[in-house]
Amino acid sequence: MPNHIHLIWRIQNGFELETVQRDFLKFTAKALVEKIKAEKGEAALELLYVGLKDRKYQVWKRNSMSIDLITEKFFKQKLEYVHNNPCQPHWNLAQHQTEYRYSSASYYDGLGDEFGLVTHMEEL
Repeated sequence: MPNHIHLIWRIQNGFELETVQRDFLKFTAKALVEKIKAEKGEAALELLYVGLKDRKYQVWKRNSMSIDLITEKFFKQKLEYVHNNPCQPHWNLAQHQTEYRYSSASYYDGLGDEFGLVTHMEEL
């Protein structure tokens, strides 16, 4: 999606959700700011400027939504939602869920994992 992402992840034992989420958001925000700056110049960061004490730019929403996927049925429902999201008319990013490059749908359809990040839900 052009303005957000969906992730389904499992936090390994010994780690806390808040710590993992904080580190992920911080790391990706810095990487996105650097990528935007390198590809489009400093002026392209104007929409992200907040000028706070602890950060110059705000990439992510302050309170990202996190939902525990407790049951298999709920997990599958959310996975299907994530896979179908790029096909929604208001995004129009793909005609079929496997066509969207940044989706795990192609992995679940047996077409591989381009980024080497996906683990099948049944292996968790």
